[in-house]
Amino acid sequence: MRELLRDREFVAYFAARQGGQLGYSIETVAIGWQIYGLRHNPLDIGLVGLVLFLPALLLAIPAGMIADRFDRRLVCVTCTVGEVIAELVFVGLVLAGSRSLAVNLAAVALIGIAHSIGDPSERAILAGIVHSDRFIRAQSMTTSVRAVVTVAGPSLGGVLIALGVPYAFLAAAAAYGLAGLAFWALTPRATVDGTLEPGAALEGIRFIAAHPVILGAISLDLFAVLFGGATALLPVYATQILHVGPIGFGALRSAPALGAALVAAYLARRPIARHVGPLLMGCVAGFGVATIVFAFSRSFVLSLLALTATGGFDVVSVVIRNTLVQLDTPNAMRGRVSAIENIFVGASNQLGAFESGALAALLGTVRSVAIGGIGTLVVIALWAIIFPALRSYDRVGSEAPS
Repeated sequence: MRELLRDREFVAYFAARQGGQLGYSIETVAIGWQIYGLRHNPLDIGLVGLVLFLPALLLAIPAGMIADRFDRRLVCVTCTVGEVIAELVFVGLVLAGSRSLAVNLAAVALIGIAHSIGDPSERAILAGIVHSDRFIRAQSMTTSVRAVVTVAGPSLGGVLIALGVPYAFLAAAAAYGLAGLAFWALTPRATVDGTLEPGAALEGIRFIAAHPVILGAISLDLFAVLFGGATALLPVYATQILHVGPIGFGALRSAPALGAALVAAYLARRPIARHVGPLLMGCVAGFGVATIVFAFSRSFVLSLLALTATGGFDVVSVVIRNTLVQLDTPNAMRGRVSAIENIFVGASNQLGAFESGALAALLGTVRSVAIGGIGTLVVIALWAIIFPALRSYDRVGSEAPS
């Protein structure tokens, strides 16, 4: 760990990721509170997820090409500038007293576009900074501190919302600005191939399809997160079920990150070495069980504990999946593969939010969350049958890049 902290490049990357995560954590709380407050309709929260998902779906292949063709550092800087602009747009809408759902969702779309273009480059940078034998430790360290930031971010966002919603969006803009400066501090790196061949845009899809362990891992996360989108409905739980207000909402939003921080800190000291596949499946199953517990809880403390458990289980799958994708993918293709991964995993958070919001509008909030947890358990059972290679996968890196 000390070796990593003495590496200037890693420290710059580390600072950039933490700044971006802080901005994202505050922004997520502020957007959820702002949008739900317009009409107090859970479907509106689902629409936020849909609006964030569509750019990730439509821009995935172009974003992957950009990450593999241009300096990933400059791509990240440009996208963080776009995120700062989007936060300032939200500040203007709140100060102007806009009650238009369409206009507010348009501001959400700006954020979705910036995230969708920047994410593949951000994910692909780390493998080019640290040596492969230190990658798991670097990934775990970055994830553990990001989880701590994610604990602080929503709590800070809840306090800022109580003071005034514009303060939350301004804080998110400042955090993204710091992330942009840190990305700028990275050493420029030439791309492996600046003239990709025709049809190269689809290479990421072909690579994933040809590697069943990677396909199984990221598709498992896709469906688990798609069904287990309890966090999207936290504004409803905070205001109508647990009655804890904006401060309690911030605490609920921070709970998964607290669990992630504790587990990721452990993984940073004791990286996962064996039984990767069974551990991945067991943790996703644990995520589903914890989601069901949260669905029916009427105790603020039990709800916090259940959400903390979801974060702890989830971070194990995140570390495993990121390591599989980055170490088992050739550098020249990491951007395109990361872009496809972003559809499966990153975007599934937004699509899961839409699914949860729509189902909550039809069946009720509690039933929506409970059905999601049950759906996650069903997915685990199916994936154990469909992907035997993942079920028996032992050591990270045993699928060499080809």
